[in-house]
Amino acid sequence: MKKFAVAMLLVAGLVLAGCGSGNNSGNVNGNWTAALTDSNQGQVFAFSTSLVATNGGSSLTISNFSFTSNTACFVSGETESASFVLSGNFNGNVTGSFQFNVISGNPAGNTLTLTGTANGNSITGTWVLSGGTTSCTGNGNFTMTKV
Repeated sequence: MKKFAVAMLLVAGLVLAGCGSGNNSGNVNGNWTAALTDSNQGQVFAFSTSLVATNGGSSLTISNFSFTSNTACFVSGETESASFVLSGNFNGNVTGSFQFNVISGNPAGNTLTLTGTANGNSITGTWVLSGGTTSCTGNGNFTMTKV
């Protein structure tokens, strides 16, 4: 009987180890790049950042944010915030609604808001730029890709 119990524990351990070793490629945690386009599919903004889900997946910690395209609307001192409504399954197939905000420090008053849906290694949706500077307004679509 003891041998059977030990064998069952070994089998259970192997099964549990196998469940935890799957590819978690759909996890929101990691490095991301974003391309924001206008209605003519021309790229308006591009940035890169790192995201880590916190508070049970309801909010995101943002680090290493930087625009990879030149923009006079965001010269320096930006602050970022994001939220994520997580759904999915334990195989790493993460989906959910996503919101990301960038507020300009210099020049002050420009706000870039991205609203979309995460699906695995990509997040797609729409963006709106509103601001204190007349030339810093616009809207379009975006795609963020996990790299």
